[in-house]
Amino acid sequence: MVKCDFCKGTIEPGTGKLYIKKDGKMIYFCSTKCEKNMLKLGRKPRNVRWTGEFAHTKKKDSKK
Repeated sequence: MVKCDFCKGTIEPGTGKLYIKKDGKMIYFCSTKCEKNMLKLGRKPRNVRWTGEFAHTKKKDSKK
């Protein structure tokens, strides 16, 4: 299965969106919420509390 490039959630077959940038890079999104946060609003996943990457970086910081 494919993972969302913003929230790191799994995307079920037949759902989600595939966005292709001008340089040919493919970006997968599980929902329009993830798509808008990354493309329209320009947010980084590590700064948004509900993403998997935020939890991963927070866990890493607490161990130090």
